[in-house]
Amino acid sequence: MTKTLSEVFELHEKPVSIKKIETDDYGIFKDKALLDSLRNRIIQNIIDNGVPDSEYLNEYINSEIDNSLEGYDLSNLERNHIFNLIENEINGYGPITELLDDENITEIMVNAPNQIYIEIDGKVVKDDSISFINDDHIIRTIQRMIQPLGRTIDIAHPMVDSRLKDGSRINAVIPPLSLNGPVLTIRKFKKNLNTMDDLLRMGTLTSYMARFLDAAVKAKLNIIICGGTGSGKTTVLNVLSSLIENDERIITIEDAAELKLMQDHVITLETRNTNYDNEGEVTVRDLVINSLRMRPDRIIVGEVRGKEAFDMLQAMNTGHDGSLSTLHANGPKDALNRLETMVLMSGIQIPVNAIREYIEKAIDLVVSIERLQDGKRKIVSICEVAGLKNNEIELKEIFAFKEKGLTQTGEVNGSYIMYKYTPRVYKKIKSKGIDSIDDIFNNIN
Repeated sequence: MTKTLSEVFELHEKPVSIKKIETDDYGIFKDKALLDSLRNRIIQNIIDNGVPDSEYLNEYINSEIDNSLEGYDLSNLERNHIFNLIENEINGYGPITELLDDENITEIMVNAPNQIYIEIDGKVVKDDSISFINDDHIIRTIQRMIQPLGRTIDIAHPMVDSRLKDGSRINAVIPPLSLNGPVLTIRKFKKNLNTMDDLLRMGTLTSYMARFLDAAVKAKLNIIICGGTGSGKTTVLNVLSSLIENDERIITIEDAAELKLMQDHVITLETRNTNYDNEGEVTVRDLVINSLRMRPDRIIVGEVRGKEAFDMLQAMNTGHDGSLSTLHANGPKDALNRLETMVLMSGIQIPVNAIREYIEKAIDLVVSIERLQDGKRKIVSICEVAGLKNNEIELKEIFAFKEKGLTQTGEVNGSYIMYKYTPRVYKKIKSKGIDSIDDIFNNIN
């Protein structure tokens, strides 16, 4: 009995047992156009006619390849390459399966069947070695990714924000919203950047900064992490969250769950889109409000984007210390301005001066991270919220990265500095009985 490809996808949550065959890059093959043509013909045939049950799958694929390769003079390596492409189509995520498995690739961007870009070592390049058959092939791959999470994408719901099991984030947009056909963007979860030591190894910050942030998290300071798209905000949030003591009750709130916390007492909440009747939506704001009834020691909001900003600040101002969140902004000052704007968006009738006072009392530190010109990611500033001056929130920089230009190899040349003053948050840290950073600040004056 045969089953459709979509049915196979639903049935085989675990890969079926098919012998792996080693392949090599496209560059050694005699005729890439021919291989693409054969691959596309086989995949389309499987899509149109379905595939047999798993115990016959290996034989079926081999038979399809034999029929398609009849009359062609192809090497075993070329044949094996096609075999793996078909296997990836059934048990993986089609042409991009190997990109997802490559730990050096941090982002995958599918703009069209033959336009696939990847980010590797901080640089975006076009990958001409792989392609989809057509737009429908891209959409089927997107559906394969999001079905296990209860998400859907179709004309009625042409946009989806979801994740893979490893935490990699998926964003997909299809027509009519996308005029050029389906677009898929995958930001991969960085398996090798989970601890402060990992960030130190990558040169993201200095040991003084690492020790300061460790003390700030343990002292339950409220911290905002800001930066641009792809700068590494979620990575830093994940690392700082990992510093929370194991005996605290942590509630995480995200649009698509990316945080990977190893503590024992973690509650993970994720938003929900509307169903086919445009009902049932659960927003970040709904989850923030509900989390206050769940007896949290810490509230971690993956990203603050809108009306939930007011509720988060309210939580910070009513005894829920140690909250962490990220915010899309180009720097610390811009981050606080965006927070102010988002509170105004909530519809709460509060004067601007009162909002600024609210923010000043709630936020202790703003950590700014950037992806530099050479692709490396660095924490470029750690600021404390130092009070109000002339009805403006005052920020004081504690640590900063100062660029000095580019080297001959295109790397950013710069150095970290520490400002010679004792921040007021140091007193907060000391008041919690934490003395691990006394040597950093005791000899400043």
